[in-house]
Amino acid sequence: MTAFLIPGLGADERVFEALALILPTVILRWEPPASFAEPLAQYARRLAAQIPANEPCWLVGVSFGGVMALELAQLRPFGKVVLISSVAQPTQLPALLRAARVTGLYRFVPIRLGVFLPGMMQWIFGVEKPEHRALLRQIVDDTDPPFARWAINQLVHWRGVNTKPAVRIHGTHDRLLPAIGPVNYWIDGGGHLMVATHAIEVSSLLNHLFMSA
Repeated sequence: MTAFLIPGLGADERVFEALALILPTVILRWEPPASFAEPLAQYARRLAAQIPANEPCWLVGVSFGGVMALELAQLRPFGKVVLISSVAQPTQLPALLRAARVTGLYRFVPIRLGVFLPGMMQWIFGVEKPEHRALLRQIVDDTDPPFARWAINQLVHWRGVNTKPAVRIHGTHDRLLPAIGPVNYWIDGGGHLMVATHAIEVSSLLNHLFMSA
């Protein structure tokens, strides 16, 4: 069985480098959306081409990647979903994001604000060590603005999916997406980038899930 790892908005394989997993892994790569108006479900159909059909697998998504994992599970019914620092349904989004759906103010927030306010970004993402600060800076620097605008728009307007329950792993100190609703496993002290900052704990939980399936 293979674990397909889906990074968050603007991130790539670097966020998973510190994980030590017992299963073979494939990191899905984001593709440019066809247009700003491309629906999330249509985008998921294109991304699903990276996953063999009709084979048992794990779909492990971080942050926005968790939302994508749930969408992919509609197309790959043998996939088991794990959400890391993510949400299982739209009602678990913070009130500010849900309000943004109505006001549309999110469209005016500079995509690369973190370049100019690195201290704020480090606090929001819960990174303290120099290597994790450097990783966050690389992610911010390499974020593609058109993709980020599309992804934020999709997240704000996400209506959720009808799928089997997902396993939810969340950090107690996640300031970007504070946990709302049930959480299966807590990472003590984990922030939004805990897949990197708390890789040992995250790896242990994932391997436990893999072995007990």
